[in-house]
Amino acid sequence: MAKVRGAIVVDIEKCKGCGVCVVACPASVIELSPNVNSKGYHYAEPVNHDACTGCTNCAVVCPDGVISVYRIKN
Repeated sequence: MAKVRGAIVVDIEKCKGCGVCVVACPASVIELSPNVNSKGYHYAEPVNHDACTGCTNCAVVCPDGVISVYRIKN
């Protein structure tokens, strides 16, 4: 069976930096950026790409639906 890796994409302009996805990620893939978007929020960004399993926890808990999760076969 092929091993599945995950990848996430965050719409940084719509992210309000609530941090719920950071807590929900079991692999510690997401952190709040030290940078801000055009609205002044510290947005979520993937920092540990290789650890992502594509579990979709972050996308499910995001109140604004700004996270897309992709699964990639190795």
